[in-house]
Amino acid sequence: MTLPRPPKAVVFDMDGLLLDTEIHYRASVISAAREWGLPIDERVYEGMMGQPWAGIAALFKRNWGTEFDADGFRVLWLEHFHTLLEKDLRLKRGVVEMLDLLDTLGLPRAIATSSAHHQVEHHLAGFDLHRRFDAVVAQGDYARGKPAPDPYLVAAERLGVAPQDCLALEDSHNGIRSAHAAGMMAVMVPNLLAPTEEIEALCAFVAQDLTECMPFFAVVEVG
Repeated sequence: MTLPRPPKAVVFDMDGLLLDTEIHYRASVISAAREWGLPIDERVYEGMMGQPWAGIAALFKRNWGTEFDADGFRVLWLEHFHTLLEKDLRLKRGVVEMLDLLDTLGLPRAIATSSAHHQVEHHLAGFDLHRRFDAVVAQGDYARGKPAPDPYLVAAERLGVAPQDCLALEDSHNGIRSAHAAGMMAVMVPNLLAPTEEIEALCAFVAQDLTECMPFFAVVEVG
């Protein structure tokens, strides 16, 4: 299992890749929609994945009308979400092992997320993970969110590594589009969404979980 080039840095998405939060986002959006008597299906939630708030608000208005109170709905949706998080927030398989390997190899790493900084800090605090990243790129750090390349370009700049030498790990379609547009080696670790033909074509590899990505860093000893 090889990549086009040996990675000199790794950029991680957060929700659905490091943390098992996407299932809670989906459940909270559906429950909030039902509370407001709104029709909702998987297509609406799938369109939200990997998007910044501006894109999500626009999606809501396309589905529920231009006068829809997206900000009010967001308050209710996040109330449901935080209730679920307090009960059950877990790391995805292979996170700690991957970070331990990067520590051993001395490779820099960053997070590139559509979430806000305060959400990143809150979600990672329980696992003492924030200190294990050299940079966190979140809402407010870039002009355009995913699927635009900006989050990943900012992450590469902060790590001081050329984008083409970075490995990007993502679970969403918009995230893969963003990483590929930035020129990174994009690997998808599917969570709620399987890759389409379009997305597979943008990926260097599709992995079952992060443990499948660890052989990318295998050191070959020459005797």
